[in-house]
Amino acid sequence: MNRRIHLSVLASLMLATGFAFAADPIKLGVSGPFTGGSSSMGVSMRDGVRLATDEINKAGGVLGRKLQLIERDDEAKNERGVQIAQELINKEKVIATLGFINTGVALASQRFYQEAKIPVMNNVATGSIVTQQFKAPEFPDNYIFRNAAHDSIQAPMIVEEAITRRGFKKVAILADSTNYGQLGREDLERALGTKNVKPVAVEKFNIKDVDMTPQLLKAKEAGAEAILTYAIGPELAQIANGMTKLGWKVPMIGSWTLSMANYIDNAGPGGEGARMPQTFIQEPNTIKRKAFIDAYLKTFKPKNNRIDSPVSAAQGYDSVYLLAAAIKQAGSTDGVKIREALESLQTKVEGVVTTYDKPFTKDDHEAITANIPIFGEVKGSRVVYAYEEDQKKGSDLRLKDAKKAPAKK
Repeated sequence: MNRRIHLSVLASLMLATGFAFAADPIKLGVSGPFTGGSSSMGVSMRDGVRLATDEINKAGGVLGRKLQLIERDDEAKNERGVQIAQELINKEKVIATLGFINTGVALASQRFYQEAKIPVMNNVATGSIVTQQFKAPEFPDNYIFRNAAHDSIQAPMIVEEAITRRGFKKVAILADSTNYGQLGREDLERALGTKNVKPVAVEKFNIKDVDMTPQLLKAKEAGAEAILTYAIGPELAQIANGMTKLGWKVPMIGSWTLSMANYIDNAGPGGEGARMPQTFIQEPNTIKRKAFIDAYLKTFKPKNNRIDSPVSAAQGYDSVYLLAAAIKQAGSTDGVKIREALESLQTKVEGVVTTYDKPFTKDDHEAITANIPIFGEVKGSRVVYAYEEDQKKGSDLRLKDAKKAPAKK
């Protein structure tokens, strides 16, 4: 009799332990700059991730388990990103990570996830090399994915806007000294080369520089009709403010970061008219986007009802749903199985940027193709559609074009 009681108790304990194990949360890392000059992007991304995670958890989670976010501020510093990657992998035991805002931080940190066979969903960093860091045949499996418009998409768009659409003959490039700025500058020069155009000036500056007069004077003296930029908000604002001080105003056309709140606010009237590629404009032109914008504004209450970085928030939001779909399809939290599921997603994922229908393959880890971004313009202290035809078609769904996907290298 005692033996039967003992077995019964043991079985009950095993069931209880098994239930507790099944209910353990699924840990996801979230890495980004939540302080400093890049924080407009980092906080918006993080809040988009939080919003999607909360929705998924309220709907029952994934595989019957809640998603748990392990958030870390990388301060836009490569060395900090490396420390965080090791902590999230070895101590927190995350099964995937979301984020990376700065290309340099991504490139420095991703190798640890690659070695650990843990998928990374880059939702903001746009350096063209980010998903190409671990290519075959040296690396038979690549664990780095992205749902942002990489710079090999953006740079040609910037050049097309400046040279073809607006007819400028002389352009200058101003780019910061980071990996992001210099890789973007190379992409711009390459895109200009396809138009047989050579920039009249190519100038560099550092993060936290506040005086762009020397660079702007060289551009002005060279006869630049427009400034093409690759940098982030605070320094971009210094370019606009520098032109105001010089009494010289030419259009700024640059990468998507011209949409950052700390560019718009710090540049003030001098920042108006800047144009940049965008995957998402804060306009409720579809049911999904309206629900997302309404929920974001209600939850996080940003100043003037303007998301600091709408692109970062939207891509952060979508990245969680993409990852959740892969975990569900894999039926597992094993990194290898999640990677395989991402490369062969069987269900469509409705996001706010687009609806993702087979967004990745083994050889293509980019969810966004060149037909998806449109041009935004700073107007009235927020980003709006630069072109009326894009605004009129704002509710049209722009799906990934397999023909525009990166070729296998």
